[in-house]
Amino acid sequence: MPLSHENQIFLLKDILQNHQSDCCGSVSECEQVERLVKSLMVNTDVNENVRVILEEIYRYSQDGINSSDLDAHINSHQTDLNHWVDDIGRFY
Repeated sequence: MPLSHENQIFLLKDILQNHQSDCCGSVSECEQVERLVKSLMVNTDVNENVRVILEEIYRYSQDGINSSDLDAHINSHQTDLNHWVDDIGRFY
């Protein structure tokens, strides 16, 4: 059974919160973020304001996948992670 877009949003938010609080993550988490964002971007039920955030998160996940130092990448995006988690929380 596929996840609803709300469940996908909550999963995405959970992964971002983990990156925010743990200051580390894995390439597989970045790949999962990428898949979630792609799925959400084509879903017409997703709030338009969240779509702008999703584009930024997509770039973050791509850069994380290709980073030679993923933990440093995550640390350098702590402010962004804060904003994304807060912004998504306002809409869902």
